[in-house]
Amino acid sequence: MKDEGCSMGEVLSFLSDLRDEDLHHDRILSSMCTIPHPIAIAVHEMFSATNLGDPGLYPGTAKIEDLLIHSLGELMHLPDAGGYCTSGGTESNLQAIRIAKKLKPEVKEPNIVVPASAHFSFDKTCDMLDLEMRVVPYGTNYTVDTEKMAEMVDRSTIAVVAVAGTTEYGMIDDVSVVARIAEEQNCFCHVDAAFGGFVIPFLENPPLFDFAVTGVDSLSLDPHKLGLATIPCGSLLLRDPKALNCLSVDSPYLTMKKQCTLVGTRSGADVAGAYAVMKHLGREGFRAMIAGCMENTRRLVVGMEACGYSRVVDPIMNVAVFTGEIAPVGWKVSYTRNNHLRFVVMPHVTCDVIECFLADVAAMRE
Repeated sequence: MKDEGCSMGEVLSFLSDLRDEDLHHDRILSSMCTIPHPIAIAVHEMFSATNLGDPGLYPGTAKIEDLLIHSLGELMHLPDAGGYCTSGGTESNLQAIRIAKKLKPEVKEPNIVVPASAHFSFDKTCDMLDLEMRVVPYGTNYTVDTEKMAEMVDRSTIAVVAVAGTTEYGMIDDVSVVARIAEEQNCFCHVDAAFGGFVIPFLENPPLFDFAVTGVDSLSLDPHKLGLATIPCGSLLLRDPKALNCLSVDSPYLTMKKQCTLVGTRSGADVAGAYAVMKHLGREGFRAMIAGCMENTRRLVVGMEACGYSRVVDPIMNVAVFTGEIAPVGWKVSYTRNNHLRFVVMPHVTCDVIECFLADVAAMRE
């Protein structure tokens, strides 16, 4: 830091040049985040100085968090769900497993059982909490093999995990069976729906994956993905609101004398923005958005197959995966661990973007 500051114009110009080095969204075909809704951006600025880590100073913003958790709970078939807004799926998953461990203090060498599709946040979680992570292989269509999962659970298992909207293939585990395994072994059941939580409810004939399934104890859900909120905004939802109390620590110098969140200072801006989007769009707005994403996903599949690529699985969400390792220069795609081409068709991936990409694919293969 220099002694003498710069003008606002100079600083903004400097930062604008760096921002121009970032990829534009219309070339990003691999991200599970998208451009925030304009109302989320406007509300984010309105609440930019709020701190949910000291809610007594910001009671209005704290009420918005409660409203958002209630709205998310309704979406997940449990209006009275407990929980709070996190920084994203990683924090939500970590906190869920922390609770699971706290609820089983008698287990001396605890393990968790997760699908092969589990997000890498569970690797971090097990490292931080000193847990063994048992990884269940894929069954059919890149979903968890529930028979093998049942075999891998034992008396030292504190939690089993299902994924609703897998990161690599966009698949949905059989949550009902996973939850039944947890109930039979008297352990915690967590559903990672960080991505799928804002997609599955708005599909035609969606499978049950949330608190409508008996035995599901917690669920992660990210408004900063298809909830169109500003980054970062995740959420942890709990069937039993009191379960969060086991994470409580003293915070004597704050307006709330107990705190159960992972981080202390928490911005209210993204939370207020997420609630604003849900209130503004309603279920009809989200249904229309997801329908558009699915239509563009189907167009991508048809176009890619016409160019000689083969789908790995039939998309059930707005994720499409193909065999073949080559994509046109200038487009940001990603690859699964099996080296399959992976696309996430978010709202910024419009039909025009799809057609432009397919034209480049066709030209590349001539």
